[in-house]
Amino acid sequence: MTPDRMITVYTAPSCMQCHATKRHLRRAGVDFKLVDVTRDAVGRFAVEQLGYSMLPVVTVDLPDGLDHWSGYRPDMLDAAITVATEALEVLP
Repeated sequence: MTPDRMITVYTAPSCMQCHATKRHLRRAGVDFKLVDVTRDAVGRFAVEQLGYSMLPVVTVDLPDGLDHWSGYRPDMLDAAITVATEALEVLP
């Protein structure tokens, strides 16, 4: 996965916290992968496997593993944005 796709947001169309999460990432100019769990059974299964029942679920691929959380978390999103931005800066 390229650094600009290290953030994945599992979402649903009518989820207000999902909209806030996507807006936060877009305003920061960070590219992210979007998975609509109402249309993607694999994405829905991934959310269930992580143990979440509330959306959005955000995952961040890090060098030492996967970080994840549920709900609109501006603090966690800002940390993920910093990681994604720093990863892009080290590309040749």
